[in-house]
Amino acid sequence: MAAILVCFSIIATVVFAGSSGASGQELTADYYEESCPLALATIKFVVGAAIVKEPRMGASLVRLHFHDCFVNGCDGSILLDDTDDMIGEKTAKANNMSVRGYDVIDAIKSAVNTACLGNVVSCADILAVAARDSIVALGGSSYDVLLGRRDATTASLDDADDSIPNPFMDLPELVANFKSQGLTLQDLVVLSGAHTLGYSRCVFYRDRIYNETGTLDPSYAASLDARCPPTGEDEPLASLDDTPTTMDTDYYQGLMQGHALLHTDQQLYRGRGGDSDRLVRHYAGNPDKFAEDFGAAMLKLGGLRPLTGEEGEVREDCRVVNQE
Repeated sequence: MAAILVCFSIIATVVFAGSSGASGQELTADYYEESCPLALATIKFVVGAAIVKEPRMGASLVRLHFHDCFVNGCDGSILLDDTDDMIGEKTAKANNMSVRGYDVIDAIKSAVNTACLGNVVSCADILAVAARDSIVALGGSSYDVLLGRRDATTASLDDADDSIPNPFMDLPELVANFKSQGLTLQDLVVLSGAHTLGYSRCVFYRDRIYNETGTLDPSYAASLDARCPPTGEDEPLASLDDTPTTMDTDYYQGLMQGHALLHTDQQLYRGRGGDSDRLVRHYAGNPDKFAEDFGAAMLKLGGLRPLTGEEGEVREDCRVVNQE
């Protein structure tokens, strides 16, 4: 395991430095250097302004990218509104009344179209860059984002329900879910570290408070009782760790203390000495290594089955397909 931890980032850099899309064309870090040199600076500016206005938005933008990539690849399909002929991903179980930030993506797309003097930057690339810029704005380390994705022209509610992990999964289900995406146990543990940011609704953590024993610290559970009663309103929010607007390793320290808000998070650390437990302890005590491996894992996530070349399109409006 130690050897795996040491060499993971090197392997990721070698293997994923050029992620190939459906057409075989590689994503590149400088994709917009000539076609729109102001693209990345424009995205960073709008993301920064949104986070200054509402720090919680950073976590929401990271989550948008993750949920997009897990459904048929990183293709911007999560952004499509429903139509008479298509029920998309926005009302999937993991997304409905939970995933947010669509208005920020709209603002970024409008600003980038203005900066580029036209429709140049894909919505899928905007999601990938906005996630990275959110991490940096909230105190995390930067990492390269490879670009050149194109946007899907359809979306599927059923595919979203089948693909996005839910907060009630046990560890074997989580591992199998990530494996179906070509992601490893280490990817699961390090990408879950994004839960150092943001909040969750009561409907997703109620069962953990009242029906789980043995892995939940009683004092932590008591602190949540008034906020999320056994029955009633599903909307009250609780933070996923003690520093919900700071990219750090408090999340992993919380898992070791029985302070995981979600069942899936606590499944990563069960105190049994397995590989998942060892990874949690490793990242809890090594913030620099977490930052390095998180960036490599995000690079890997962003390379999941992108559309490139002549596949898909570059949407003028991220919510609807282009009109012929």
